[in-house]
Amino acid sequence: MITKQELKEQMLKDGISLFGVADVSGIKGHFVLTEEITKDLNRAVVLGYRLSQKVLDSLVDKPSPMYYFHYQRANVFLDSSILKVAELIQRDGYQALPIPASQMIDWENMRGTVSHREIAELAGLGWRGKNNLTVSPLYGSQVRYITLLTNMPLEADKPLAENCGACRLCARVCPAEAISDSPEKFDSGKCRIQLRKFEKIQFIGTMICGLCVKACKGKGNI
Repeated sequence: MITKQELKEQMLKDGISLFGVADVSGIKGHFVLTEEITKDLNRAVVLGYRLSQKVLDSLVDKPSPMYYFHYQRANVFLDSSILKVAELIQRDGYQALPIPASQMIDWENMRGTVSHREIAELAGLGWRGKNNLTVSPLYGSQVRYITLLTNMPLEADKPLAENCGACRLCARVCPAEAISDSPEKFDSGKCRIQLRKFEKIQFIGTMICGLCVKACKGKGNI
């Protein structure tokens, strides 16, 4: 059977930035999946891909065409990478359910099939930031995540007992003024309205921003 360490080493060799395993047995009620599909899938493999700092530097007060393309390619890379994990797990006779990196099920509430952010935090890859994104100690919010659910008995990582402290860099640059002093006070409605405005920009055409992502670089900020 392939080990957790072997999976991690293979993914890091292939260009993935972060790897973790989460115990999701207690949060499956949050998934937009039937109980029949998830009943035996109590583990999640989480992959993270660090975005290019130079691409993020192209953001000034709105998303740029370069950022849009990079964002899309990062999602494609993550989708391809998680399929490799699925194949390796299935070779050993276990179940593997890869979840797309960026597929909205509920646009009004900005929900996917699962919350990659929530699972990444359970896997110890970061904590929930004031911008409602996962903050990695190494890379801040500058990471895209993807998840695979499985019944393979992988050892789960532990969540981090950290937070953003007094840092407010993301709040200072948010054009929607949606970010406050805690994740619980994040105004998703204001954020969604701003994303819809950005969606209309030529060569963008999707609900992205990136300004708080650019501002958040992890422990270097705090």
